[in-house]
Amino acid sequence: MQRVVLITGCSSGIGLDAARGLRARGWRVFASCRQQADCDRLIAEGFDSPRLDYADEASLARGVSEVLDATGGRLDALYNNGAFACPGAVEDLPRGGLREIFETNLFGVHDLTRRVIPVMRTQGHGRIVNCSSVLGLVGLKWRGAYVASKFALEGLTDVLRIEMRGTGISVSLIEPGPITSRIRANAIPHFEKWIDWEGSARAADYAALRGRLYEDRGPDRFELPPDRVTRKLIHALESPRPKARYYVTTPTHLMGLLRRILPTRALDWVIAKG
Repeated sequence: MQRVVLITGCSSGIGLDAARGLRARGWRVFASCRQQADCDRLIAEGFDSPRLDYADEASLARGVSEVLDATGGRLDALYNNGAFACPGAVEDLPRGGLREIFETNLFGVHDLTRRVIPVMRTQGHGRIVNCSSVLGLVGLKWRGAYVASKFALEGLTDVLRIEMRGTGISVSLIEPGPITSRIRANAIPHFEKWIDWEGSARAADYAALRGRLYEDRGPDRFELPPDRVTRKLIHALESPRPKARYYVTTPTHLMGLLRRILPTRALDWVIAKG
């Protein structure tokens, strides 16, 4: 029987590559997006593409129902990939900005996951994969909101993995570092909405951050294409013994190691030096 996976955040980057890669391996892929225009584009490409917005509970309910109606109630895997960033200094991040990013990067992921667990329990198996980040392992300046949401996702996922033992449902984390995507461009509206950088005590320091956001400076150091994430996802979904964590890119492997062996102040020094 054809395996079924629901993937979020498929408009570009990691999600789109995952959708194409899994379809090529014979999966029936429900490649969801937040915007209907992106769903329409994927439908034209031959995908099932329900509209799912983590910040919209009604869209999650409709999207899951659409998937289950189309498959006769079957869902083998969920890949929670969708997320966004809101760059800025922590002291400049208002409560509303932090709340907004948590609505998508944590609360929406949790909501969608809870909706599919009963389906997987009933069928006796399932795979849940959450896309975290190297910034779920270590903090980096100007990225406090994103770091906070990914640290929270890591903790919630760890507990869920423990609680799902013996149910037939496996839970994994993928932790990419720099991957080619639109996350930086997609962060601009959130930065402009929430960060009053001109009124900040750090106004002069924002030049470098704004340059990264608004100027195309080519790939980051160690940046890899999204298919490197898809390779790890395939193992998490198809291996008889999926791992709890999958590191992707050199920075993730390095930071994972340094977090284990260095004192906190020494790790802070390494990160501050870049």
